[in-house]
Amino acid sequence: MKRATVAIAVGALLIGGGTTAYAATSTGVPDAIKVPEGNKRIATYRGEGVQIYGCTNGAWALIQPAATLSHRGRAIALHSKGPVWTSTVDGSTVGAAAVPGASHPRPNAVPELLLKANLNSGDGIFGKVTYVQRLDTRGGLAPAGTCASGAQTAVRYSADYAFWVAK
Repeated sequence: MKRATVAIAVGALLIGGGTTAYAATSTGVPDAIKVPEGNKRIATYRGEGVQIYGCTNGAWALIQPAATLSHRGRAIALHSKGPVWTSTVDGSTVGAAAVPGASHPRPNAVPELLLKANLNSGDGIFGKVTYVQRLDTRGGLAPAGTCASGAQTAVRYSADYAFWVAK
């Protein structure tokens, strides 16, 4: 199973990840996923990859994301299980957990989210991140219907990830 998951994730990253430029915008963020006062946005990167699902008891469940975050066509970070973001530029890392109730649905896509950092390492871009927003999501929903136990699938998705630090 693990070999298949890794193969799917690597394939998705090679096919589409890390190639899209992104210009940050700050309009239209729903109240439910706004970052608390006292924080400032330091970067927003476009993420492209897959949401990997596994079948347990006839239902699809998220195993992990596998995406590349990029800026102006240059790979900046990898997004993986945790969720965790690791800079490919300076090695810094941020891990985060979803803030309860801080979710906003999107048509035919995984929801937009507000996540609070619970792990930081390194002195680079992610070393002091306090919050992460997943915005403008497209795709990534689990397949509809039942499935065969043990099956896995990867569903393409994209999102904008905004990173925040304390002022």
